Amino acid sequence: MKEVTLYSQPECPPCEVVKMFLKEQNVKYKEVNIKEDAQARDYLINHLKAYSTPTVTIGSEVISGFNLEALTTALTK
Repeated sequence: MKEVTLYSQPECPPCEVVKMFLKEQNVKYKEVNIKEDAQARDYLINHLKAYSTPTVTIGSEVISGFNLEALTTALTK
């Protein structure tokens, strides 16, 4: 299984939906709160070129925003 990381922040309803989706799919993931971790926020912006949450990385694939279809596709590859 590829490594899954969820970049999120507090009071982000789409982030909560993505967390529920990942749990329902029994996907183990690491959650990174970009409000608490400035280094992670910088990585999100400068390396992943993502400017919103949720952003999910699955292996080397980056899925920005709320896109369950893209998540499903990436998880089944």
